[in-house]
Amino acid sequence: MIDFKLFSGNANPELSKRIAEYLGVGLGAITIGSFPDGETSCKIDEDVRGRDVYLIQPTCPPANEHLMQLLVMIDSCKRASAERVTAVIPYFGYARQDRKDEGRVPITAKLVANLITRAGADRVLAMDLHAAQIQGFFDVPVDHLYAAPVLNEHFLGMNLSPDELVIVSPDEGSIKRALGHAKRLGGSVAIIDKRRTSATSTVQENVIGGPVDGKIVLMFDDMISTAGSITGAAQVLRSRGAREIHVAATHAVLCGPAVERLQGAGLSSIVCTDSNPLSPDQILPQTKVLTIAPLLGEAIKRIHRNESISRLFQ
Repeated sequence: MIDFKLFSGNANPELSKRIAEYLGVGLGAITIGSFPDGETSCKIDEDVRGRDVYLIQPTCPPANEHLMQLLVMIDSCKRASAERVTAVIPYFGYARQDRKDEGRVPITAKLVANLITRAGADRVLAMDLHAAQIQGFFDVPVDHLYAAPVLNEHFLGMNLSPDELVIVSPDEGSIKRALGHAKRLGGSVAIIDKRRTSATSTVQENVIGGPVDGKIVLMFDDMISTAGSITGAAQVLRSRGAREIHVAATHAVLCGPAVERLQGAGLSSIVCTDSNPLSPDQILPQTKVLTIAPLLGEAIKRIHRNESISRLFQ
């Protein structure tokens, strides 16, 4: 079987180290920098000819810089005659615009998928895409992982009684996610009636289902960006008598006023994964960061051995 090599971009080197440790291999030598005019430079500092190569690079903020690094890394490996290049993208940015919901707007998720494919990626490994249909935007195979098992394991360890639990979807689009968590954790399901008023603001007014009075609420979402939706939903749940509110999301993007909003939301805990790196000032006392390195590492191992990925979630 062909050898495989792991390389890390600059977006999340700590996660890359954890994946390498899980797999029992070292990270490949690579130099990524910038020319004086700001253009991205890259050099693979070891032989990759005929190898199975995995490039670990979430496109987290600054998204443009990290996306460009990923594209240049892919091109470097293809021109160095790598046998197969897999782009490991724990967080896929530019995913919000996945359709034309009004005139004269781009579909950036498809555009970025085209860029990654045309750069030379033979395969993509992603986690909790903002919309599942983004898998179909790529013209190469996509392995789509879910952080739900990692998040569920954390809450199961809290020994919460299903009779006290309400699993809340912060909007109508996350109902399927909430139902999946409820199946594993127990409890009833409720939905927040969220209505978007602009690209950056939403209004939460009602709770559908429940009831949440006196209950422990677990609210799941794929990402926390500006935290407007999450904190707005928390305010509605608290007004309906929720005893505790725990928020869980795969991707903690935390941009703009997110940290300030979360600080004032009175949340019992904020659970996220290490798909994106967090700076010390983004980690609040109630924040719990779970690693997805074993999940990604196991997926890489299975891809290399041509084994099933879906069995990880059975």
